[in-house]
Amino acid sequence: MSASDLPLSAGTAAPTAAVVVAAGQGLRAGGTVPKQFALWRGKPLLRHSVEALTSAGVAPIVVVIPAAWEATAIEVLAGLPGIRFVPGGATRQESVRAGLEALTEAPPAHVLIHDAARPDLRAAVISALVTALEQAPGAIPALPVVDSVVRGEAGLRRAAVERDGLYRVQTPQAFRFADILAAHRDWADAPDAGDDAAVAEAAGLAIALVPGDERLRKVTFASDLEDHTMTMPQFRTGMGYDVHRLADGEELWLCGVKIDHSKGLSGHSDADVAIHALVDALLGAVAAGDIGDHFPPSDPQWKGAASDRFLAHAAMLVAQSGHAIANVDVTIICEAPRIGPHKAAMRARLAAILAIDIGQVSVKATTTERLGFTGRGEGIAAQAVATVHTNA
Repeated sequence: MSASDLPLSAGTAAPTAAVVVAAGQGLRAGGTVPKQFALWRGKPLLRHSVEALTSAGVAPIVVVIPAAWEATAIEVLAGLPGIRFVPGGATRQESVRAGLEALTEAPPAHVLIHDAARPDLRAAVISALVTALEQAPGAIPALPVVDSVVRGEAGLRRAAVERDGLYRVQTPQAFRFADILAAHRDWADAPDAGDDAAVAEAAGLAIALVPGDERLRKVTFASDLEDHTMTMPQFRTGMGYDVHRLADGEELWLCGVKIDHSKGLSGHSDADVAIHALVDALLGAVAAGDIGDHFPPSDPQWKGAASDRFLAHAAMLVAQSGHAIANVDVTIICEAPRIGPHKAAMRARLAAILAIDIGQVSVKATTTERLGFTGRGEGIAAQAVATVHTNA
């Protein structure tokens, strides 16, 4: 079988395609094969990345491979649909351009450019990148630098570097296809580019930052192939509870979804009691205070504000603490309105705000059998549990 036996779907443009860069020799990882073909958690490193993209609905996928390794690459990715192989160039930039040119027969709207050496790719990162392309021509996953940074010389510390505003950049990097293809065709600033965002910026394209994932670390050395297998994440859990009263003339927002009802909730921001409880649960899981510490009700700028801003902020703090969201569970307590017809929309909205898979989000509802303030229809309560884990 040859690369030509695995063609792209001619004449059919896909919304999001991918170029997976696997053209390096990977010498620092040791072994007898390039590291992208070495085993990691029981499968070749390259297969992890391609399976993650395929599972997220990304197609077609062009895999850029080193010369003379086509047979190995075909074997490594056997059984996966929509794969095409192209040979790499002398530099990474040339390899990426070769992958992009292979997509021009049926140009996609968007393209993800990913390094095969970053195997632990989650669907939430892919979703956040593609969503960001609605507002910007390019988007990259990035994590804030939290360690102290110094400049060294001759093995000695010379000066501290201010870390505010510094980020660690990851892949995949996402772009509007036509824009990044043109940028790579025009690239002439240097023999190679640090990443595709550099190529895009040289062409004058704005690049958005989306939250990265600690699990997306790059496998570089032989020890990385060994240590990743045994790393176990540590879990933490937080709880949240909130109450708001029902009042005439107010809108009713629950889990970021506006619901038609005779009354709405009155209180802080838009009084989305479910999101408020979930914010406190996430903040509690990483010991980052509560919603009042970050968005005090006494501050007039938050009056009527959409609560999804609070939830996105809590998710950012979780990521900055070195954790990722494992799952969230929200229970809404009220007699009316009926929550059942809205649960699917609520789960989808929370998943979108948190940039996690909808399978990690649970929304439930219950009543108090007409007992207490919720039973009398005076208000709505919500409780939430959030579990986060260290990025392994």
